[in-house]
Amino acid sequence: MDSKSPGGPTADLRTWKERIAPYETPSRPRSIWQIVNSCVPFVAFWWLAWRLLDVGYWATFLAAIPAAGFLVRMFIISHDCGHGAFFRSRRAAAFWGTLCALPSFIPYHAWRREHAVHHATSGNLDRRGIGDIATMTVEEYRNASRWTRLKYRLYRHPLVMLGIGPLYTFVVSYRFWPKGASARVRRSVIVTNVLLAAGVTGMSMLVGWKDFLVVHGTILAISGTTGVWLFYVQHQFEDVYWERGENWDYVRQSIEGSSFYRLPRILQWFSGNIGFHHIHHLSSRIPNYYLEKVQKAIPELQRVKPVTLRASLRSLRFRLFDERRRRLVGFDEVPERERRDDD
Repeated sequence: MDSKSPGGPTADLRTWKERIAPYETPSRPRSIWQIVNSCVPFVAFWWLAWRLLDVGYWATFLAAIPAAGFLVRMFIISHDCGHGAFFRSRRAAAFWGTLCALPSFIPYHAWRREHAVHHATSGNLDRRGIGDIATMTVEEYRNASRWTRLKYRLYRHPLVMLGIGPLYTFVVSYRFWPKGASARVRRSVIVTNVLLAAGVTGMSMLVGWKDFLVVHGTILAISGTTGVWLFYVQHQFEDVYWERGENWDYVRQSIEGSSFYRLPRILQWFSGNIGFHHIHHLSSRIPNYYLEKVQKAIPELQRVKPVTLRASLRSLRFRLFDERRRRLVGFDEVPERERRDDD
C-alpha cells in the first residue's frame, strides 16, 4: 500500500465505496434539524444586524459575522442537496438546495452542474478550468506573455481572490450562464435572477434599499470571502496531488488532492464539516453530518496529514504547480531568469 496515500492507487475505488457505503444514506430528521439550526439563526442575526444600524455600522458588522457563518452553513446544505446527499427525494433536494443558495445569489442548478465537473476533474492537469481555482504550471507561466502573467498575478493576489473576487462572482458572474450552457442551466440562472429581483425589491421596500445593501452586502462579503477561502484551501496546500490525465487516479486525487482541514470546533460546525474534504471527494453522497464519523471509523483516513488553521495561511504563497518537483510553489521560486521576463 502506498505510504503517502491511505488506500493508495492500489486500493481501487470499488473497495473504498464498499467501506463508506453505510454512511451515504441521509437522515431526514438530521437534515431537517440542520435546516432549522442554520436558516432560523441566519434570519435572526440578519434582523439584528439591521436593527443595530441605529447604533452604528460597527455594531452591524459584529452581528453580520455570525450571520455570515450561518449563511456559509446554509450553502453547505445547498451543496449537499446538489450531491443528492441531504434528502432522498430529488424534489426536496432541489427545493431546499435552491432556497439555501438564494441568499448567496447562487443559481442552484447551474452551480450544481459546475461543481459536478469539479469533482470529476479535480487534480487533473489536463482538465482544469471549470469549478476550480485557476492554477498555472511553472512551464505554462514561463511560456506565457507578459500580459497573461500580469492577469494571472492579479487573479491570484489575495486582495483580488478573497476580496473583490467573491463579490464579483456571486453578485455579477452568476447572473449569466456560461457559453454552451444547457437549457436547464440557463433556466436555473433566469429563475434565480427573477427570485432575487423579487426578494431584493421586497426587502428594500421593507427595510429600505440602503439598509438592505449595507446589511446584506456586508454579510455576503464576509460569507463569500470565507467560502472562497475554504474552497482555496481544499485544493491548494503543500504536497497536493496533481497529475496528467493518463496517470490521474480518482482515489489519490480524493485523499491526496483534497485537504483534511482541521478547524477549531466552532468553525468546523459553521463550515458544515467541509474540512473533511478528502472524505467528501471519496464520496460526495455522504451527508456533511456524517463526514467526521467516517474519519473516526476508517483507520487509514486518520493517517492523512491534516492542514491546520495556522498552516493553511502559508498556502497563500502558492501560485504555480511545478510538475518537475510535483508541488505547488510561489512566484519567488520560479528561477531568476524566468522572473526577469516579468520586469
